Amino acid sequence: MGGYMKKDKYIIGDESVDRIINELAEKFGSTGTKELYRQMLTTVIKLTLDGADTGDLKLLNTSLKELRHAFKIFSRYRKVKKVVIFGSARIKPSSKEYKMVAEFAEKISKLGFLVITGGGGGVMEAGNKGALPGKSFAVNIRLPLEQRPNPYIKQSEKLMSFNYFFTRKLIFIKESDATVLFPGGFGTNDEAFEVLTLAQTGKGCPRPIIFVNDPNSTYWNTWFKFLKHEAVSRGFLSENDLKIFRIVDTVDEAVNEVAGFYKVYQSTRYVKGKLVIRLKKTPTDDQLKMLNDQYHDILESGKIILTEPLPEEVRDKDQHEFPRILLHFNKRDYGRLFEMIREINNF
Repeated sequence: MGGYMKKDKYIIGDESVDRIINELAEKFGSTGTKELYRQMLTTVIKLTLDGADTGDLKLLNTSLKELRHAFKIFSRYRKVKKVVIFGSARIKPSSKEYKMVAEFAEKISKLGFLVITGGGGGVMEAGNKGALPGKSFAVNIRLPLEQRPNPYIKQSEKLMSFNYFFTRKLIFIKESDATVLFPGGFGTNDEAFEVLTLAQTGKGCPRPIIFVNDPNSTYWNTWFKFLKHEAVSRGFLSENDLKIFRIVDTVDEAVNEVAGFYKVYQSTRYVKGKLVIRLKKTPTDDQLKMLNDQYHDILESGKIILTEPLPEEVRDKDQHEFPRILLHFNKRDYGRLFEMIREINNF
């Protein structure tokens, strides 16, 4: 970044300070990150100039340090699919629910998935206990009365502790590829509606979202009835919104739903407003025609077509080894998009 930044850029406005920031960005940034470093360093200085108080600075400082640490831990495992498990911290090790969670974690980790839990007791402990050795993470939260890390993750390098729920929740979503929820209280329902909102609004990539009833329970079925009879009937949700997730009654169903979601589907990315769907196998002409016939309603324009990796994907070395399809998705009918992905997985 030679020379002084123009005034229409995101700068401090003091030539000597901006020059120091530019030099630091040049020294520590790479070709694709220098501008990001420059803007972040500028933001830090602007906080002082804005008169940010000590409380604001402490919040930002703690959040940034915790996120940096979590990014560092997960960075080595980004190419491996991960499942985050939510549920009550209050279930006992002797309960059927606990054993179901442990069984699920064991079976899904045997299929090559890594497991992420909240690091505490109950469902979280069962998840860390059931996963194969070294195949689970814990994203713990510091609370006045609870929760201490469970004994199955306590000494692991894959244990992270957070001061704020919002940074912890960001890591749960950012670093996982599937969400499985067992019955629980406020926290479990909070995580449920968070991931559903992200899926419904397109702020999160498509993923399997699975609700697992415990033995002899209709917990999630009752929850579903509330959504259908109150939220859908009053127009707060559409019927298609309910297709974003699945409710199951057994561990094997949950395992099959997670694994099946990635049978052919691999990942997505938007490029210049169009949706790229990466696949593990190339669809035939007949399969592509079927997608266009059945899902033309979710297209803003054009058709679903096969494509080579787009220049932006090649530049970023972003999953360019996979075949892919391209569509001008309307960014509205996400329930239908989930349906299409499940259809693709039947190819």
